[in-house]
Amino acid sequence: MQEAERHLGEASSHGRAGRFQLEAAIQSVHAERARSGRTAWSAIMFFYEQLVRISPTLGTQTGYAAAVAEAKGPEAGLAVLDEIVLEAVSAYQPYWAVRAHLFQRLGNASEAADAFDRAIGLTEDPAVRQFLLHRRG
Repeated sequence: MQEAERHLGEASSHGRAGRFQLEAAIQSVHAERARSGRTAWSAIMFFYEQLVRISPTLGTQTGYAAAVAEAKGPEAGLAVLDEIVLEAVSAYQPYWAVRAHLFQRLGNASEAADAFDRAIGLTEDPAVRQFLLHRRG
């Protein structure tokens, strides 16, 4: 972790944040949880904001929505998800898993179940399917 942090610091000294640097910064903040016991969601949200600007993939947008939800609450995360064109995510499992999780956090069992069902139906990995089935309840 120290070596990775050193490389990330060196890369940031060039004054230009690229896609891989931002992805590494997000992972760095997640890894810091092992030391501090907490996740700096506002930092993750900031890095995702920058990443969405230069690489607005479905994965980036979904990750940003999840980070927003952690930093600002599930309603804010759902608002970000709602900005994504529905046709683009119709078969994108992570979108539906995040949506399900956020509805569940809001206590909206019906919407959560529908989104979980969609995510489960799109999942090919047996371990992920089991995880989602467990989360669905």
